[in-house]
Amino acid sequence: MTASLASSDYQSYAFGPFRLISERRLLFRDGQPVRIGGRALDILTVLVERAGETVGKRELIARVWPNLVVEESNLKVNMNALRRALGEGTGSSRYIATVVGRGYRFVSPIHIRRFSNRDIPSNEVSPVRHNLAARTTRIIGRDSVIEAIQAELREARIVSIVGPGGIGKTSVARAVAERTLAAGRSDVWLIDLSSLSDADLVPSAIATAIGLTAHSANMLESLSEYLRDQDMLLILDSCEHVIDAVASVVDRIVAGAANLRILATSREPLRVSGERVRRLPGLAAPEGSHTLSAEEALTFPAVQLFVERATDRDETFGLSDADAPAVAEICRRLDGLALAIELAAIHVGTLGVRGLLSVLDDRFRVLETRRGGPARHRTLFATIDWSYARLSEPEQRLMRRLSVFAGAFNLESACAVALDAGMDRSGMIADLSELVSKSLISAELRDAEMEYRQLDSTRAYSLEKLAECGELDGARRRHAQHCLELLAVAKDDIDRLPRQEWMASYAGKVDDVRAALRWTFSKPDSNALSVGLTVAAIPFGKQMSLIQECRMAVERALGESLAEYRSVRDDLLLNLTLGATLLHALGPLQRVKEALGKALRIAEDLCDADMELECLRGLSEYELWTGDSRSALALAERIRALESKGRQEAAGDADAQAGAALSWLGALGIARQRLESIVHKPAIVDRRSDAVRFDFDQRLIARGSLATVMWLQGYADQALETARRQLEDAEASNYAVSLCSALLHGSAMIAMYVRDYAAARNFMDRGIEHARRHGLTIWRAMVIGGSSRLNLYLGQKLNLAHLRDNLAEVRDGGFRMRYPNYLTNYGEALARQGDLDGGLAAIDEAMAISRSNGQVVGIPEMLRIKGNVIRFQAPDRWQEAIAIYEESVELARRDQALGWELRSAMSLVKLWRLHGGNAAAEAALASCFGRFTEGYSTGDLRQAQVLMASRPAE
Repeated sequence: MTASLASSDYQSYAFGPFRLISERRLLFRDGQPVRIGGRALDILTVLVERAGETVGKRELIARVWPNLVVEESNLKVNMNALRRALGEGTGSSRYIATVVGRGYRFVSPIHIRRFSNRDIPSNEVSPVRHNLAARTTRIIGRDSVIEAIQAELREARIVSIVGPGGIGKTSVARAVAERTLAAGRSDVWLIDLSSLSDADLVPSAIATAIGLTAHSANMLESLSEYLRDQDMLLILDSCEHVIDAVASVVDRIVAGAANLRILATSREPLRVSGERVRRLPGLAAPEGSHTLSAEEALTFPAVQLFVERATDRDETFGLSDADAPAVAEICRRLDGLALAIELAAIHVGTLGVRGLLSVLDDRFRVLETRRGGPARHRTLFATIDWSYARLSEPEQRLMRRLSVFAGAFNLESACAVALDAGMDRSGMIADLSELVSKSLISAELRDAEMEYRQLDSTRAYSLEKLAECGELDGARRRHAQHCLELLAVAKDDIDRLPRQEWMASYAGKVDDVRAALRWTFSKPDSNALSVGLTVAAIPFGKQMSLIQECRMAVERALGESLAEYRSVRDDLLLNLTLGATLLHALGPLQRVKEALGKALRIAEDLCDADMELECLRGLSEYELWTGDSRSALALAERIRALESKGRQEAAGDADAQAGAALSWLGALGIARQRLESIVHKPAIVDRRSDAVRFDFDQRLIARGSLATVMWLQGYADQALETARRQLEDAEASNYAVSLCSALLHGSAMIAMYVRDYAAARNFMDRGIEHARRHGLTIWRAMVIGGSSRLNLYLGQKLNLAHLRDNLAEVRDGGFRMRYPNYLTNYGEALARQGDLDGGLAAIDEAMAISRSNGQVVGIPEMLRIKGNVIRFQAPDRWQEAIAIYEESVELARRDQALGWELRSAMSLVKLWRLHGGNAAAEAALASCFGRFTEGYSTGDLRQAQVLMASRPAE
């Protein structure tokens, strides 16, 4: 912590039980930190600093989202979050008052005082998070650079440390990170990109390092959204081989995250807007002089590093005046490259300073003619090559073989890959220790176990040597077989370890699994291994949320050329996984049904009830998404039949699937029984640890469907509570599709049903943004489809061309569960804009589709909307509208859809009153209203009360 920071004064704003320290971005309630998003905290800060004044919406948006163009809905969402954090009840303005049409005003009394940093109780400062390992050596000669970079990070949000390999970029970046961490102001995460071979996986690498798990088809959007409100420093280390991808990712994530800072290390700049480039020079070394003393030489960082590393190797070493000029020459010849100096210094005990200089000189003359490899590698390659030549043959062999690891590895992994049959394990361990001591392998202590890693340049050199010696394929094969064994252990640990502990143990293995899969698929003689590795990686990929990667690997493994290497069970698991990942990544395509159907046939042939259940669940979900509720219901009953085969959870799975299907078919009573049976049923321990669970949680499905059924039956208050619980469950699941479903098909829908249009708009805005962030094209189209109904309720004119494109997107994507609803909305919009015949035809088509597939639950509302279109667009045809309303009331009463019945009964009464009134219609409305037992504060019931109270006297 710098002196200026330690002595800083801060201003505190106290109101009620709260205390805001804006300069530290801290909010406390009764001394305890309050969990609040960064944007909401920024809004609070602006309002508190201007307490008593009305702050306009545009001004708030400009202050909270500088340099970004955002919609007013973003301000509303964050204002709602702020009110919740402050504990304000509905309609309350205890702290913040809304000035209609203008903005907001902070109305609570405020007490202001100033205090120093030390006055903040330690328990009031939220602990920062990081993934930095403890450093075992001190950094030499970089203090001024480190301080300069820290200063640049306070002024600029992107700083790149640029220099050749081995110059010490990573060491400097780590030192900056450690000082930032010591200040306690930001989370700090180091992302090592050196092992990343696929540039498209840069967002995934960052997400994995910071602990973000997101099931998403667009990881970059998911990552950007997560980072938006984070106060964080990201160290992107070793960017050069994926420089374009890193630049693109940095551009994207920094644009929307005001408190995010990036420190990158690379051999070239990122070349992005706002980037500060700090070119890291070599460590300063003395100019040539035969009279240089040891004392003078030791004032230069390069010599200090050389002597410290030589002493680490040989504690008797001391720099003499006689050797000082030679050491200075060595450091100059090595261009001040920290890694090169370290590699050279460890051999002083064997060769002496002058012997080292002579060998180094000869070796460089040979290596200057090297043609292979990029020019930026040549100097460091020469240094590594020289060091490699000083190793014993067993040490060289071990160094080569360990290069197949893409990331860190432990001792057991090293033995598995490096040892041939008959080789001595103890000897290999001794060789590994030598490589560590010679800085050719790094070692860090993590969780009481030593973790090893080859530096990027060393690994590249070693891989070349591995190929030259003809050992590459053998080492790669052992590595792939080791990954196969590792994946088996990881699968067993999914049930044994808490998720965070599992991630800490295995998240770092993802690059090795990727590398192993890539190699096996490239080698025809490894076909059997590639299939086995793919199958073994399925639970790992699910746990790591690698839906798209898992899908691509499965598609390769299912290729015709690999058919003879797959067992029947392999075909079962691969097809099941293909269907599940396709469904959740791309929607209910025909390929999903084909893959799941093939998997089911195999499971039946094998008499495997576990896998039958998985396949039937996937197929039932597929049919439900396509709008074929009858087929979904039939599959649900097949699921229930599996209970007789010992699958206790089959009944619950069947109830979830059947309940949803029955609700669409209009059988609301039995649908509710089925849905409540799983929502209220104690959870059964799931035995399917090896299954492909890329699916919804069954309770979440049931709770969402149950909310709609409750509203239709007239239980609006229960529907609201059930939708709230569903949204909580979806948010906790951290699964993109589940949250889209809860926002669109749950909370937003119920909010519209109860006429809470402000809440509905908030849910819709979240849904649209969430779907866009995650690249969920079909779901974004469905959110837009639902939003069109809300816009119609609010009397807004809709863009017909946009609606047509939206309908085509939903239809062509196969996700037709709500397609008739969206078609009805389009018909009403069409009629309102002058095309009455076209609008009525669209609504009639929507009802015909619903009748053809049996999804009749929405037809009463479609009829009511059709009646409204005729009533308002063709008032002379009012008797036709009367007949349509009456049909709607009759159908709703038949299905016991009290919510639809009340709406249509009100529309019927309103129209009759324009034409003299009708006692039967008035009685029908009163009878319908009398059957409600709750929900009297919701929109439709309030309107009905007013309508009945205003009935003209007879």
